[in-house]
Amino acid sequence: MRKTRDLTEGRVLTSLIRFAMPVFAALFLQSLYGGVDLLVVGQFSHTADVSGVSTGSVLMQTVAMVVTGLTMGITIFVGQKIGEGRREEAGRAIGTGILLFTALGILLTGLLVGGAGTLARLLHAPEEAYEQTCAYIRICGMGGVFIVLYNLLGAVFRGIGDSKTPLVTVCIACVCNILGDLFFVAVLHMGARGAALATVLSQAISVVLSLVLVRGRPLPFQFRPSYLRLDGFYLRRELALGAPIALQEFLVGISFIVIQTVVNAIDVTASAGVGVAEKVCGFIMLVPSSYAQSMSAFVAQNMGAGKAARARAALGYGIATALGVAVVIASFSFFRGDLLAGIFSRDPEVIAQAHDYLRAYAIDTLLTSILFCCVGYFNGCGHTFFVMVQGIVGAVLVRIPVVYLVSMRPHPTLFQIGLATPCATVVQITLCLLFLLWHRKSRSARELPV
Repeated sequence: MRKTRDLTEGRVLTSLIRFAMPVFAALFLQSLYGGVDLLVVGQFSHTADVSGVSTGSVLMQTVAMVVTGLTMGITIFVGQKIGEGRREEAGRAIGTGILLFTALGILLTGLLVGGAGTLARLLHAPEEAYEQTCAYIRICGMGGVFIVLYNLLGAVFRGIGDSKTPLVTVCIACVCNILGDLFFVAVLHMGARGAALATVLSQAISVVLSLVLVRGRPLPFQFRPSYLRLDGFYLRRELALGAPIALQEFLVGISFIVIQTVVNAIDVTASAGVGVAEKVCGFIMLVPSSYAQSMSAFVAQNMGAGKAARARAALGYGIATALGVAVVIASFSFFRGDLLAGIFSRDPEVIAQAHDYLRAYAIDTLLTSILFCCVGYFNGCGHTFFVMVQGIVGAVLVRIPVVYLVSMRPHPTLFQIGLATPCATVVQITLCLLFLLWHRKSRSARELPV
């Protein structure tokens, strides 16, 4: 029986790392079972299948980011209520969230399955990989409900201080996906279709397993069947916290879709190269990504308990430790990214293109160590509107314009295109630091005696 963790007690760094490690492991396994799709397809199928999985994955990653952003509203709200000791309110919020996200999953399935062809065209999928891209999007879309419910359950677990249960479920799902990829792609030679089918089945298993594990266990919130209703108060609060994050994630995802679209117009090799590089990026960004999620839950509980100083200390520790790890990872990615890309493809040209793109991402790895910790801190404080604003500025006003400006140059390289990402991150970090200074100054002014 797994116990939830009280994040308001104990040493700050120790508590943060203990909570973040299972989140890191779960994200690693998520990246692994997403990366295995491309790895197996790259080893047992053609470049067109690699391109189809690459292009389809960018879209599905954007969908997952938006859903994760929305569920962050539940993580923050539930974490705050548990920190305040209001167990019934936490349970009612979860009940509303279940109905909200079930409806979202059904809608998502219809859009992806029915619009797969249109989406592939909008993504400028290379003609050689058009059918593979459509198939990947359509089959993954059939698992839309499972994508949503998996993220919802993970958000609830993190909100109550339990980062281990999602780790167990994603570990089993990862094993199932690996076996599925080997069977459908390596044995049945289904290419991109087989990779998508393995992904959907593994997500379904993860959701079912999560529901099994949660039954009969002690929980730090009250829950009754009557709580399964769209309560207007909780619905507004969850959307107020989660919608800004979701919008920001959507626009960030769109900016990366723009990158993939621009690269798709070059040729199928460049398209596959960026797809391979993005899979590698999923791994080299694990530490800041795990801190972003962990920081939100950690800060939410401590702010709910009135321990603002403890929350601020977590931000400092998070940036310092994440940056230390990033120096090592970024150095290796910049100089020997070809070794990492070679894991996912046997084509020397694809590997070379992927390494070129990874050199730009290596720079961004250092910067996101700061940015992601700040974003997690602000989310946990409930400042999700600011998180949305800084994300929109980075995506819409910096990343997309830089990509288009570079693409207009004669023979742009993937390194030059990739530099749009660290450029956006620098601007976002600047905004975060300015907001942090303003917030601390205004807080100090309110606490001065009159």
